[in-house]
Amino acid sequence: MENHKLVLPENLNQYGFLFGGYLLKWIDEYAWIAASLDYPDSNFVTVGMDKVEFNRTVKNGTILRFKVDKIKQGNTSVKYSVEVVSSCCGRQG
Repeated sequence: MENHKLVLPENLNQYGFLFGGYLLKWIDEYAWIAASLDYPDSNFVTVGMDKVEFNRTVKNGTILRFKVDKIKQGNTSVKYSVEVVSSCCGRQG
């Protein structure tokens, strides 16, 4: 599953870049959406996130692409991978 998100001024930190908390929130939301679409009659909670890396700063106007893949299914749990890529960059201002 793929989703996109536009980085807006209200998502920026005091340095003018994307605040990491917003990115974590979006990752959690898109993983939840994927799980809910795969298992519509189930309820989900986030147990944790593995290996979160912030490799680059993200500017205002950037369009982020979120690629969500199911990587493991158990009897009472499911695990998703979320890859975030900067699809294109808008101009600041």
